[in-house]
Amino acid sequence: MSDQVVLKALEHGVLTLTLNRPDKLNAANDALLLGLTGALREAADDSAVRVVVITGAGRGFCAGQDLGEVGAREMGFAEHLRHTYNPLISTMRALEKPVITAVNGVAAGAGASLALAGDIRLWSSAVTFIEVFSNIALVPDSGSTWMLPRLVGYHKAFELMALAERVNAEEGLRLGLCERVFPAETFAEDVRAYAEQLAARPVRALGLTKRALNQALSSTLDEALENEAQAQQRAGEDPEHREGLAAFKEKRSARFKDV
Repeated sequence: MSDQVVLKALEHGVLTLTLNRPDKLNAANDALLLGLTGALREAADDSAVRVVVITGAGRGFCAGQDLGEVGAREMGFAEHLRHTYNPLISTMRALEKPVITAVNGVAAGAGASLALAGDIRLWSSAVTFIEVFSNIALVPDSGSTWMLPRLVGYHKAFELMALAERVNAEEGLRLGLCERVFPAETFAEDVRAYAEQLAARPVRALGLTKRALNQALSSTLDEALENEAQAQQRAGEDPEHREGLAAFKEKRSARFKDV
C-alpha cells in the first residue's frame, strides 16, 4: 500500500483524489485533511482539471476523525477545526469546478460532512451514512449543521444527529443526501463515466453557476438577480458560449474542452 494518504490521478479532465487510509476506513488525520485541501487548491489553478472526484480507498469513504490522534494533539477542538476541517470544506465549496463526492462505503462523523459537501454526491449501494457525533457527546461539525438541514429540514436533521441513526443508500437517495446510487460492484466505473460526462460540459460556466448558487443561499431575491446578471455577463463573453452557439447552429455536439 502507498504511504500517501491522498492519492491523485488525472485522466480525461477528471482529477480523482482518493483518501488512502483503508485500514482505518480512511479516518482523517491532519496529513489527510491538509493534503486534500492542498490538492483542491492546486486543482483550482490547473486548467487540465475540469472535474474533481473525492472517494475512498477500500471499503470506506471516511469514518470521520481518527480518534487515536485526538489525545496526542496540542490544540483544542475549535482550533483544530479551524486548522483542518473548516478550510477543507470552504475550499470544496469555493472551488469553481464541479466537485463530486463518490461515497463508496462508510461515511461517518466528519466523513458524513465531507460526503455532503460535494456539488454532486454519488453513492455506492454499500454506503452507510451516520452523523455519529452524539455517540461521543460532541456536536456535528465540518459543515453538517449548515448542509444537512438544507437537505432534509431542521427536524429530520436534528433526529439524525441526536439519535446517530444509520442511513443506507436507498434511504439516502429518498432523503436527498445523494443524487445517484450505483451498484457497489460497478461503482468505480459508473463514477468514472459520470465524471467524464460532466467534464465534457462548459467548466467555466459551471463554475459561475456554482458561485451563483452559493451566493443565493444567503441572498435576497434582488441580490440573487444581480449576481445572476453579473455571472451571465462573464459567461456570455467567454469562448465557451461562442462554441455552444456555434454547435447549436451547426447542429453538432459542443466541444467545450477545446476552448
